[in-house]
Amino acid sequence: MTRTSWRLLGVAVASLALTACNKTEQAGGNAAADGATIVKIGFAAPLTGSQAHYGKGYQNGVQLALDDVNAQNPQIAGKPVQFELVAEDDMADPKTATQIAQKFVDLKLAGIVGHFNSGTSIPASKIYADAGLPHIAMATAPALTQQGFKTSFRSMTSDTQQGSVLGKYVVEKLGAKKVAIIDDRTAYGQGLADEFEKAVKAAGGAIVKREYTSDKETDFSSILTTIKSAGPDLVFFGGTDVQSGPMVKQKLRLGLAAPLISGEMTRSDTFLKLAGKEGEGTIASLAGLPLDKMPGGADFAKRYEAKFGAMEIYTPYGYDAARILLAAMLKANSADPAQYLPVLAKTEHAGVTAAKIAYDDKGDLKDGAITVYKVVDGKWTVLETLGGQ
Repeated sequence: MTRTSWRLLGVAVASLALTACNKTEQAGGNAAADGATIVKIGFAAPLTGSQAHYGKGYQNGVQLALDDVNAQNPQIAGKPVQFELVAEDDMADPKTATQIAQKFVDLKLAGIVGHFNSGTSIPASKIYADAGLPHIAMATAPALTQQGFKTSFRSMTSDTQQGSVLGKYVVEKLGAKKVAIIDDRTAYGQGLADEFEKAVKAAGGAIVKREYTSDKETDFSSILTTIKSAGPDLVFFGGTDVQSGPMVKQKLRLGLAAPLISGEMTRSDTFLKLAGKEGEGTIASLAGLPLDKMPGGADFAKRYEAKFGAMEIYTPYGYDAARILLAAMLKANSADPAQYLPVLAKTEHAGVTAAKIAYDDKGDLKDGAITVYKVVDGKWTVLETLGGQ
């Protein structure tokens, strides 16, 4: 055989070996160094850009859950398994999210935690549903579970729950009668604002202005000037902290004294840094109990901070989502989505964020609490926790 022939044969053998390796990896059947079967879990969230702090905290919570379960030497069908995270950055972009979702399906992953945003989770959910692949999303937009997909579940209460509680609260507890609303036109921001508006009206309040911006805008002067002329008692914003921080500064510079109220994406340390002293008096809601009131909050915070540092808003919810997903596999004694999905749907999990986490027939959380916070002396301070366990 000529030297060229040997070289061509070597290339062919290497190609066959690579193909075999890829097929094994896609099937999730490759083994760890200790002989345990690797079961791969997908994760998707914004890991770069303006929402990276949300996504990274979410990812770290999921990773800690996998580490905790792996430390217990789990077995499925009598054989040792190790759970491994396959993390992807969807950049909070719907198109990227659908590409990642298809990639996860093609890789034959066992289950998904994510996506983070409503605008990414909703289109990705169709791909997962078609493949029969369960996913537990952080997304809060009502539309996620209204689609009727049996594979979609939530980590947090929906905007229907949060917006309705918050709208009623500002009228009945804070005495606001005239309310202005701004949203960022994302599935999350607009959806939360819609539910908030319904609840304000139902409680007897009036919406004096409804304005919108984009999730990329930084100058809100024109909108705020228009709102100021309507004389609202408060201003609601459906959007993220990288916008609500500058917004509250611009609001005060324009002489609009009405306090800003927003959802959980504002109730963050990032908002406090961006808003500075102008953030005083801002109100925001967050699904769930305050960390120190969560059943496993104190211990979780200690263990998490020792490994990753300061927690983000969504960290404990990512942890519980991953624990729920893995617990369903272990209880079903199978990492096959078709086998463990019925178990997942009937989950009753004692988690960090709640004493009993369970889903209704749409995949929404049952009996979720909503906590209302206010910035006092530069810190988020609990005003009241409504509902929940």
